[in-house]
Amino acid sequence: MKDRDDILPLLHHLKRPTFFTLDHGFYHPSLLHQGYCLVFLDIWEDEVADYVHRFLRSPEFRTQSQRMGKTMRVRHTGVSYWQLHHRGEKRLRW
Repeated sequence: MKDRDDILPLLHHLKRPTFFTLDHGFYHPSLLHQGYCLVFLDIWEDEVADYVHRFLRSPEFRTQSQRMGKTMRVRHTGVSYWQLHHRGEKRLRW
């Protein structure tokens, strides 16, 4: 399922998932939803495992509750994200 239109309805049926992708189309505030977290990995494919691990171990996003309602972009320099019911994009450096 590479198409956003197929993936998003599936996420609505899962219990509080965090979805990781290399597709930049998932990093947009219009995709915010309280029931899931979208994480766009803006890195090289061979770095995915390291950055998923790094992201999930970071104090700001370690728990499921901290991640819900966010659409995020993970980069070498840090994390940018949109959060439900908040204005503007936020940024955290590693």
